[in-house]
Amino acid sequence: MLKKMSDPALDETFVSSRPAFDGRLLHVHVDTVRLPNGRTTTREMADHQGAIAVVPILPDDSIIFVKQFRYPMGTVMYEIPAGKIDPGEDKDVCAVRELSEETGYEADHWEYLGVIATTPGFTNEVIYLYAATGLHRHEQHTDPDEFITVEAIPKEKLLSMIEDGILYDGKSLAALGILSMKGKI
Repeated sequence: MLKKMSDPALDETFVSSRPAFDGRLLHVHVDTVRLPNGRTTTREMADHQGAIAVVPILPDDSIIFVKQFRYPMGTVMYEIPAGKIDPGEDKDVCAVRELSEETGYEADHWEYLGVIATTPGFTNEVIYLYAATGLHRHEQHTDPDEFITVEAIPKEKLLSMIEDGILYDGKSLAALGILSMKGKI
């Protein structure tokens, strides 16, 4: 889980907030904070409800990736299946739901890998990472505005895809790195 730490020499104290943008995905506000030296400054912050990401591992150790066009990047990207946690939804339930929706797979075994802060300089978004094994293929059922293809990639190809700039999604690299450190891929 996420553990918050404090250090009086580093902590910033909330003073006030004003809204800047309220969208479907992001809610941005500008906060005034007091710095450890007593001066004040502003912090622009995008609120996010959190997300999950899953590394689906097939019996032959291939990894299931999704490919989709990512408008902010202007390209199709390889990513592990992921999605936003709905309000009030448990992160574990979200992981099962997103794997099924995006890939059509269900898993017999789940392993929680940890949590990452995506870009802590401007958002509170965290992504909870999982590995899923014992996969069973069903029918993919994406959201109406999602256009996703599914591809199984042998683990032996992953490093060259990273080195060649084909696989560079942060959540995917973090989850794969954790699994590699654990000796599971």
